[in-house]
Amino acid sequence: METIAWDDFTRVELRVGRIVSAEVFAQARKPAYLLQVDFGPALGIKKSSAQITAHYTPESLIGKQVVAVVNFPPKQIGPVMSECLVTGFHDEAGGVVLCVPDQAVPLGTKLL
Repeated sequence: METIAWDDFTRVELRVGRIVSAEVFAQARKPAYLLQVDFGPALGIKKSSAQITAHYTPESLIGKQVVAVVNFPPKQIGPVMSECLVTGFHDEAGGVVLCVPDQAVPLGTKLL
């Protein structure tokens, strides 16, 4: 495993947001949802394509807080410009389980 300096870690903006919209991303090559995630007044709402269909339905995602990287450059994914990367972990079968705070925190809070 490669080690990094503390400054490398602090440059990554991992922030808490709340999913306000989730729909099937029909044009995606792999099953995915299009998410709109609210990061509060300072960052606003950002779009993300997320391959999280194994464990979640669009309805189950609404209102869920998630941890996302918000300072990657936007990435074109099919017809959508993804503006953040929602984080998660692969389970034993390869499905993605979201990385979420275990209690509510203010939107936009940075991971320390």
